[in-house]
Amino acid sequence: MSGFVSHMSAALDEARAAGLRGEVPVGAVVVSPAGEIVARAGNRTRELADPTGHAEILAIRAACEMLGSERLVGHDLYVTLEPCPMCAAAISQARIARIYYGAADPKSGGVAQGPRVFSHPQAHHVPEVYDGIGAEEAGALLRDFFAAKRDDRGA
Repeated sequence: MSGFVSHMSAALDEARAAGLRGEVPVGAVVVSPAGEIVARAGNRTRELADPTGHAEILAIRAACEMLGSERLVGHDLYVTLEPCPMCAAAISQARIARIYYGAADPKSGGVAQGPRVFSHPQAHHVPEVYDGIGAEEAGALLRDFFAAKRDDRGA
């Protein structure tokens, strides 16, 4: 990966913004083959009252709209948390080239955990997957968010 430049810091910015909105702090950015961020998003499931309002889905939708295509061939996706099965399927459908994710998600992940969507014979496209990018900070955002939620319930 000569010349590799990580865009995880931008995804982490989106995750922090989502957390400030009261959303689960997950952020995602789509990066063009030229290395430019073409779309960014944080979770908005509560704000939009939409269970599909995950950061990955919103970033993919925005990138596709901007490009006028349902495919993001050659594009990369940076996301702070291992994608769930729904998001992994959308990543496959969009033909994302590479996915870089931060924290693993043993409870709801769909890439290295659970159904392992990209390993399934029906996966339309299998991106390259790189995990653990910014995992410590991404994990801390999630732990702090849920700890605060537990503290609020106990107050």
